[in-house]
Amino acid sequence: MAAARMPEDFYDQVAHHLPPEQPVGRKGGRPPIPHRKALRVIWFVLATGCRWEDVPAEMGCSGRTAARRLRAWELLGVWARLHADLLGALKRAGRLDADTVVVDGVTIRAFGGGEATGPSPVDRSRKGSKHTLMVDRRGVPLAIRTAGANASDHRQIIPLVLDYPSVGGRPGRPKELPDDLFADRGYDSEATRDLLRWLGIEPHIARRGTPHGSGLGKVRWVVERTISWLKGLRRMRVRYDRLLVVREAWATLAASVICYRLSHDELPIAG
Repeated sequence: MAAARMPEDFYDQVAHHLPPEQPVGRKGGRPPIPHRKALRVIWFVLATGCRWEDVPAEMGCSGRTAARRLRAWELLGVWARLHADLLGALKRAGRLDADTVVVDGVTIRAFGGGEATGPSPVDRSRKGSKHTLMVDRRGVPLAIRTAGANASDHRQIIPLVLDYPSVGGRPGRPKELPDDLFADRGYDSEATRDLLRWLGIEPHIARRGTPHGSGLGKVRWVVERTISWLKGLRRMRVRYDRLLVVREAWATLAASVICYRLSHDELPIAG
């Protein structure tokens, strides 16, 4: 689990992506909440999983104000640019191996339902969402997509692959798609394999009904570890937000926090 207190240099990573601070009005009134305070609250809620209304008053920013900033910054593309920056930093450090990607998913309960939810087949048909995660060979999160809990696994791969980030940071043209993709039996589909090959990606997807021991687990374990890191950010364990835009903001921010912690050696990276 990430510490509830935001590292100060994390704000420095985000600051140049944020819109200008609002000036204090000439007629006085309450001054606008600084971005730094709002980001501290957003980090706190992501790490602890608390409700917006339970944010401690001493943090200097109400939960509702931070919630509005989270959504507004998602619409401005702040979290996506932050994630891209952190991936670039990992690539420059030689800690990103995105030629091979690994895909897996995790289902979470969605209290109150909302967009991109559905009856969960693993939770007595209660409303839930499914996060499908793509990581590189070392477990670095590259992309996350959200769908209803009843969405077929194999239908999530192609949209996820098309979200493959074009990461700069080294000389040469960035790759637009990976070379190889690994996934478990839940993604078994000949149509999916054909589409991946058409895109120039070699699929390594376990087949249903075949004995275990294919050896794919030696590669796929990294995505399971990254999912455990994702769930360590407690706001990602359960969905309270009805709007998909807010959930996508949390997902991209969570991927960014994991990348930040990997770049600062707070999490182990696979060799």
